Amino acid sequence: PLSPQELRSGRFWRGVLAEVAATLIFVGGVLGASAAPGPLAPALAGGLAAGVLVCTLGGPQANPALTLALLCTRKLSALRGAAGVLAQCAGATLASAAARAALPDDTGLVTRVSAVGTAGTALAWETFATFQLALAAFAAAEHVAPQAGLALGSAVAAGALAAGPFSGGSMNPARSLGPAIVTGVWDDHWVSWGLPWAPPESSRKGG
Repeated sequence: PLSPQELRSGRFWRGVLAEVAATLIFVGGVLGASAAPGPLAPALAGGLAAGVLVCTLGGPQANPALTLALLCTRKLSALRGAAGVLAQCAGATLASAAARAALPDDTGLVTRVSAVGTAGTALAWETFATFQLALAAFAAAEHVAPQAGLALGSAVAAGALAAGPFSGGSMNPARSLGPAIVTGVWDDHWVSWGLPWAPPESSRKGG
């Protein structure tokens, strides 16, 4: 557990600020690319941003799903995890507000369940995409950049392309929460938080 001394340390708050900055950059890049038609641009933007963040900032998760996976596997204290998730949601909300102000049409900002399937189908694809992302993140943590950045970025892009036609391919609850807050559109928002954070060791793909 995190001690009071650690809570007052600069390292703790630098980590919190890194999560805010990393999530702002990641979500901002994805939302900016969402103005282009089709799922390819957001998937590439997300993959490239994730890879760059690993290589530059080191280890920010920039994703509540990954932070909760670390909590489930006891690689992160409850206090550090809670602070990280709040920081990620704050960064995503700031990025979403900026994107909504900059883009002429905010309909592409919100992740929605596609008419192709049901909310259950979207949840299944979102869970699968997030599961493979968590696997890649845990594996990448054992290696140094640029291999780690390439692996994580590829997992983000692959998951977004696979789940995009069904759930929007968020794989990141903060990425979905920010646009929902600034637009007020909460349709099927629970899909993005539907227990996608199962630790890689778990045999349950639904968490």
